[in-house]
Amino acid sequence: MRLIIERGALLKSLNHVTSVVERRNTIPILSNVLLSADNDQLRLTATDLEREVVETVPAKISQAGGTTVSAHMLHDIIRKLPDGADVELSRGDDEGRMTLSSGHSRFALQVLPVEDYPSLDAGDLGYKFSASSVDLKRLIEKTRFAISTEETRYYLNGIYLHASTTDDVEMLRAVATDGHRLAQVEFELPKGAEGIPGVIVPRKTVFELHRLIEDSESAVDIELSDSKIRFTTGDLILTSKLIDGTFPDYDRVIPKENDKVMDVRKVEFSQAVDRVSTLSSDKGRAVKLNIEEGKLTLSVNNPDSGSATEELAVSYDSDALEIGFNARYLLDISGQLDSDQARFKLSDPGSPTMVLDEGDVGALYVLMPMRV
Repeated sequence: MRLIIERGALLKSLNHVTSVVERRNTIPILSNVLLSADNDQLRLTATDLEREVVETVPAKISQAGGTTVSAHMLHDIIRKLPDGADVELSRGDDEGRMTLSSGHSRFALQVLPVEDYPSLDAGDLGYKFSASSVDLKRLIEKTRFAISTEETRYYLNGIYLHASTTDDVEMLRAVATDGHRLAQVEFELPKGAEGIPGVIVPRKTVFELHRLIEDSESAVDIELSDSKIRFTTGDLILTSKLIDGTFPDYDRVIPKENDKVMDVRKVEFSQAVDRVSTLSSDKGRAVKLNIEEGKLTLSVNNPDSGSATEELAVSYDSDALEIGFNARYLLDISGQLDSDQARFKLSDPGSPTMVLDEGDVGALYVLMPMRV
């Protein structure tokens, strides 16, 4: 293998693929990136056996071939080379090292055999459709905060992606919950996604996908089966295993009859919650909401540190209600809202509360109350 590639192009690809490589690995080859050179293209592949990222970049190939080399080591070397430099990578068939040359710099890096590098073979992915990166980013950004990190409830450790119906319109819906709060976001079902199975996309894959498409405006091709999912955008391919589990019947916890409606200015509400929760205990982070006609009183009472109250003007004309929530969860949900107004639909102190975003009718949030 022998090739020359521009430092910036190689660094950009290494930034993409090395993110799935763990710094510490019990399997040595999983610390490596697979480099495959052919047809004036360099293909970089990295995997942790659950996810695989592949990217192809242009390069001047004088001898086709491949090797595997430490991903983070290679990334660190390329990162420290000067902007605009050309990088030459070469390895003879009988050499146990890859040579990296750039300007007056020269490195000899240990390699491992290409044939030992694992492949995340996705097999036949029966469903294929496309979605805009803007829509996918919205799905991820507005739901990922509610993904559970509790390993024993592994089936909640991701986003439940599935087809659903809202007002007789077929939608692609993403749902995440940790049992305390729930986020549901949807957009119109893309062509080709009809009949897709409901799948749970793992948390790490969700965050990885968001990172890869963060600066993209192009479409993302999505292929999936019951066990794997693949996202392709431009020269980047992310393949991932799915969580093998059953997502709970989330629709049962979305309140349908909440008839007490409170509208409050989002920024004022968030700032007030943040201020009074300064005195809340680290364990519970509980904030009490005392809602009366036209007025909301936020309060915290902590025997160890003192008490705090703050009043806000709100739109509310139902019976007075006293209800408690985790302050962190209130702030998380408020942070997802596009509208200047937050709409709370409440029932009683022991029932779930729904939060709606007038700026995004395809999003809703559910929050379980706390005893205060």
